[in-house]
Amino acid sequence: MGASTPYGHVCWVHDDPAPFHHAAQAFLTAGLAAGERLWYVAAGPAEPVVARLSAVPALRDALARGTAEVVSVGDTYRSDAVVDGPTQVRAYADATEAALADGFRGLRVVAEATPLVRTPAQLDAFARYEHLVDRYMRARPFSAMCGYDRREIGSRAAAELACLHPETNAPEASFQLYACDSQGDRAGLAGELDLTAEDLFTTALERADLRPVDGRLVVQAPGLRFIDHRALLRLHDYGRRRNASVVLRSPHATASRLAGLLDLPGLTVEVTG
Repeated sequence: MGASTPYGHVCWVHDDPAPFHHAAQAFLTAGLAAGERLWYVAAGPAEPVVARLSAVPALRDALARGTAEVVSVGDTYRSDAVVDGPTQVRAYADATEAALADGFRGLRVVAEATPLVRTPAQLDAFARYEHLVDRYMRARPFSAMCGYDRREIGSRAAAELACLHPETNAPEASFQLYACDSQGDRAGLAGELDLTAEDLFTTALERADLRPVDGRLVVQAPGLRFIDHRALLRLHDYGRRRNASVVLRSPHATASRLAGLLDLPGLTVEVTG
């Protein structure tokens, strides 16, 4: 998982908070070793979070020095409203630049984000924000672990959020659609796209809002294990509605043969080594 991934973006879905807390400790400890400033964005009171983090000596020392900080959701997001994605990305960008100016190598955040996705409007906006901030992470030294409580939001919402992270522990998300650059014209695709993922894939593509450059969208898929004809049709339709050709780069020759059988102008599958 993402605890050791530089500038990673991890979605951790849980029914029991204990494993999430353990994963968060590991994620933050890795950031401490990398020389990053640490934030923990807590959904509730700060004191229990400080106590949990203090169980790890390195994190206890970081809290004492001010290298690590526990803040509330309300201090970082507007938890009573629908998130404004660009505004929130700018806030984290400012915090990242401040960390660099203070001599840190980046900013690493654990966020208990469940309170921010409770209504359909909040969920839609926050899922779009997840991909937007993923783009920012491709360019600057910012990383995050986003925690969601399945008991509160349900498996469907968990899947909608998890599939827009490059890394997740959530079995609901059979695929991951993530950013490959900061501009939005290249995306990454991993996992499996079959009949069960059809509706979720369509939703994820719309929320990612990929931006064609010179009439082309590139999807890098080195971690894609399987893709069926429905997903290829969705990619083709997505590009057509944006007046763009789609290039899917996959290691699987079967995907290329399937695209050829479908005969979809504007969709090319390039077989990578």
